[in-house]
Amino acid sequence: MRDVFVTAIIFGSLPFILWRPYIGVLVWTWIGFMNPHRLTWGFAYSMPFAMIVGIVTLVALLASRQPKKLPWSGETAVLLVFLAWMLLTTFFAVYPALAWDHLEKVTKILLMIFVALMLMQSRERIDQLVWVIALSIGFYGVKGGIFTITHGGVYHVRGPPESFIAGDNEMGLALVMTIPLLRYLQLTARSVWVRNGVATAMVLSAIAAIGSQSRGALLGILAMGAFLWLKSRNKFYTGLAAIVAAGLVYTTMPQQWFDRMATINAYEQDASAIGRINAWHMAFNMAKNRPLGGGFDSFRGEMFELYAPEPDNVHDAHSIYFEVLGEHGFVGLALFLLVGMLAWRTASRVIKKARTDPNNRWAADLAAMVQVSMIGYASAGAFLGLAYFDYYYTLVAVVVLCQVVVLTPQEGRGEVPVDSDSDARRQAATHGTPV
Repeated sequence: MRDVFVTAIIFGSLPFILWRPYIGVLVWTWIGFMNPHRLTWGFAYSMPFAMIVGIVTLVALLASRQPKKLPWSGETAVLLVFLAWMLLTTFFAVYPALAWDHLEKVTKILLMIFVALMLMQSRERIDQLVWVIALSIGFYGVKGGIFTITHGGVYHVRGPPESFIAGDNEMGLALVMTIPLLRYLQLTARSVWVRNGVATAMVLSAIAAIGSQSRGALLGILAMGAFLWLKSRNKFYTGLAAIVAAGLVYTTMPQQWFDRMATINAYEQDASAIGRINAWHMAFNMAKNRPLGGGFDSFRGEMFELYAPEPDNVHDAHSIYFEVLGEHGFVGLALFLLVGMLAWRTASRVIKKARTDPNNRWAADLAAMVQVSMIGYASAGAFLGLAYFDYYYTLVAVVVLCQVVVLTPQEGRGEVPVDSDSDARRQAATHGTPV
């Protein structure tokens, strides 16, 4: 029954995507983030829904008469250069078959990011995108939080199998990145019921992140929580929510969880931590010896024999930074870091411009929460291998879209296509004309 339900929703959305291509971005994001087909057990489990929706979206975009202008910014330019660099490193990859397969996946992600940048250039569409992201991951946050409380934190919270968030580390990171977006939705919601519901989802998502029993997620949630409090409009409310979540964690989680988290301070006695450090040494040595890195999926036994201090201790990168360094060299790491730095700067510009403007205060709130989410990604990602996580690149796109809407309406960026009554009303209000 689940198979039929998921298939009906996705195929039922295709005519709407052909009518309004931006709907394809929303559906593709839902599939990519929530992976609803991975919650089924039959024919839908392995259906290429994302590819189908992506192709239909591209066809609809090409057939549409609306302007197809990619916002040109530092972020988009560096992303294109980064993609070109990854193509170059793939030509010289140690494991070509694996590298080309991985490059295909990353290219599809970035292609849809560029499509989103072309199609989501209005507040309504940005908000819709944020809702889809937050609800897709928040579903697992609410589910996982309840699961953690009812089972006393004994079991790990994980995502759907064969997805970006399948493991406990990945699930924990995704939840950490989602809590700030839930906070933004709470700030902008008009209904008290929605605000209370989102607040509950925030607390449960925090508990689920802890329930993943990922040490990286714990570090991420501590860093993210501190920055969320600093960025929050209502520091008392945010602090109170954090205290409630911390109290529930303290009373829920078993002693084995506290013992596991305590190993953060005693990493030299933890085999997993030693394995990660060995992999980081390998990545650094490989990047020094190979300016282009080893290419995608090069953290394998042969490379450890050549470059690792302990050749037999083979581990995955377990760090977004060393993952990129090992696979694409120092140039690739510089480009990866530059994307984040530019996105942070753009978010700061949006906050400065919009926080005193009542009509654009939403953008200041969203940019601030994206920065909080980026803090979670940067800190937890230091111990998790999700350098090509579509979530992160979608947040970069959200920041660029906020800049398009808030910072550059007077600079000749052209009219945003009017595809709905709400878009028309906003455009009319801007230009002083009746609808």
